[in-house]
Amino acid sequence: MRTEVGGRRKFLRKNLRYPCNAAELGIQGKVFLSFIIERNDDLSHIKVLRGIGSGLDEEAVRVLTKSPQWKPGIQNNQKVRVAYTLPINFSLTN
Repeated sequence: MRTEVGGRRKFLRKNLRYPCNAAELGIQGKVFLSFIIERNDDLSHIKVLRGIGSGLDEEAVRVLTKSPQWKPGIQNNQKVRVAYTLPINFSLTN
C-alpha cells in the first residue's frame, strides 16, 4: 500500500506515541530523520539527523519504519533511489 503526503501525516498522527518519560519531563521539539526511498518502495538507511532524546528519537524511527511504502523518484521513466529528510514534530497538548 502506497500513501500520499496527506496520508503520511494521518498515519504519523495515528501511530506516533509520546514516550511517558518525555511527556513527564515536558520535552517537545522536532526530530529530523533522513532515509533513502529505494526503487522497490522500501525505506533504508534511516538515521536521526537531529534528535531531542528521551525516547522521542527512537519513537520517530519506529513509526517511520512501520509506515506504508513510499513512492521512489522517477527519472527518464525509471524508478530511482531518493534521499529524503523528514521532520517529525512532538508537542504536548493540554
